[in-house]
Parts: sequence; structure tokens; C-alpha cells
Amino acid sequence: MKKTSKITLVALLLVTLASCKQQQARMPVSRSSGTFMKESIIRNKKLVAGEEAKIDSIIKSNPKIKYYASKKGYWYSYDIRNEKDTLRPRKGDIAFFDYEIKDLKGNVVYSEVELRPQVYAVDKQNIMMGLRDGIKLMRKNEKVTFLFPSNMGFGYHGDEKKIGTNEPLICTVTLNDFKPENKQTPVNIIKNE
Repeated sequence: MKKTSKITLVALLLVTLASCKQQQARMPVSRSSGTFMKESIIRNKKLVAGEEAKIDSIIKSNPKIKYYASKKGYWYSYDIRNEKDTLRPRKGDIAFFDYEIKDLKGNVVYSEVELRPQVYAVDKQNIMMGLRDGIKLMRKNEKVTFLFPSNMGFGYHGDEKKIGTNEPLICTVTLNDFKPENKQTPVNIIKNE
């Protein structure tokens, strides 16, 4: 091999080794001490406490109405109760219901007519979290009024139409019927918002 070829080969080898040198990891530009998370937790606790206080005042202002506290953090009362039937909708059932949404002052946000008809594949479609759970508490032909804190409603984002950020809601739901999924004839299931 010629001397120039050996020098070129050695130079190429040195350049390759130099470029393969392991680079040091870059440090993050900003370092968080957890302050943001702590402030966020405090802010959320205040928000929840404020919403619960408003809901509590609604409950106390109507002493004739018996409200039940759910395990999921919302309250409900029966407008029409069905004590004859024992069955409740389960995952996969098709529920047929009507509902109305109000703000905590009682102003109608969405009327029952605007939201009709509701056909919901239980736990298989994306609907408001509170309704998702509340419908499973109901029996056929019951009418229930739910008091949902914002986290069980539309949360931080609202519905991007009429419901704002962190807005607690009153939903009155009538469960007209429900059928087991396997007994359901093919129907165009209306996609819920």
C-alpha cells in the first residue's frame, strides 16, 4: 500500500473515532420544583369545594326533596321512582333516554327537545361522565335529577358550545327503556356528544 493511502486511511479512522465520541446529555432548560403541581392541586381543591358548596345550598334550599350522594361524587333525587322493576342498564345494553341540562341557577342550557332522542350503548359510547354512571343507577321509566360537579359534566373544556369551563350542571334524565345488546335489532345508534 502506498504511503499516502495509509495516511488517508489513518486520518479517516481518526475523524470517524472523533465523531463517534459520546455526547453528554443536555440538561433541561427549566427545572420544576413541583410548585406548579402544588398550586394546581390547591386551585382544584378550591374549585371542587366551591362547586360542592353551591350544590349543597341547592340541596338545603329544597328540604322536601331527598337527595342521595353517589360514590362517584355527584348527588341525585327521584322525580319519578320505579320500585317494581329491579333491572338496571348494564354494559352493552342499549338505553333509550331523554334529558335536559340546566345550570345551577335553574336556567335551561339544553332543553329535552334539543337533545332528543338519546340512544346509548351503555359504557361503549362516550357521553358525559355523570350520565355514564347515573344511567346505570336507574330503572325503566324513572325520572332522576342529577347534580353534577363540573368534573362529572364537561370539566375544564366545557362543551365548546353552551357550557363553559368548570360549570356544574343539573341534568334531569328520564330512562324510557333499555334492551340487552344481543336482543337489540340493528338500529342506527345516534352518536352522543
